[in-house]
Amino acid sequence: MRNLTFLCMISFLPCIITAQPDYKNWDVFLKKYVSATGEVDYKSIKANKKELDALTKSFSEVKVLPSWNKNDQLAFWINAYNVFTIDLITNHYPLKSIQQLDGGKPWDVKRIQIGGKKYSLNNIENDIIRPQFKDARIHFAVNCAAKSCPPLLNSAFLGKTLDAQLDMVTKKFINNTKYQTITSSKLTLSKIFEWYATDFGDIVTFINKYSNIKVNKTATVIYKDYDWSLNGK
Repeated sequence: MRNLTFLCMISFLPCIITAQPDYKNWDVFLKKYVSATGEVDYKSIKANKKELDALTKSFSEVKVLPSWNKNDQLAFWINAYNVFTIDLITNHYPLKSIQQLDGGKPWDVKRIQIGGKKYSLNNIENDIIRPQFKDARIHFAVNCAAKSCPPLLNSAFLGKTLDAQLDMVTKKFINNTKYQTITSSKLTLSKIFEWYATDFGDIVTFINKYSNIKVNKTATVIYKDYDWSLNGK
């Protein structure tokens, strides 16, 4: 992608790249600015904004093709959602919560340019990722920049390893007592499981697939309040 991007830079025409992305720079960026526990160093990102600007430019120039396999397509959209969320926060940093932006509805604003089209974060999640791929594990991969969000993975999602990565982030989130309290008879869960209940199906069955604790089918289910404060500093 870097060579194609260079050709675009010397051309007078808008650049759209249909080749598979190279996520090496995105992976380096994540490891540099995101901790192992998912805390994002927005202050340092803002101080080195050119790094992020180069990444958003490279994502904007990609056109996802139907000829890509499904995992490659899904990996792109997950990575794109995360890079443009970080960009949104960084552009307005410092702030205490993403909900301070756009009257509390920053996910509805079409400000993201990808492959010659404009998208909102909600377009990416609810019009592309959820209906096209129908994989509930994505809810633990896309990150909404809030403390109650599943932690941002500090490495790029890749098509070739996507299934294992989605299993990993799902299992880690479900078994993290910061977000869930699980006993055999009671589930105290993240609001994500309530908001996207249709994606998870029978909640006890889904939890039991990843939980270290076996949950009874008759377990009580309640949901935690969501902390929208920023997932970083």
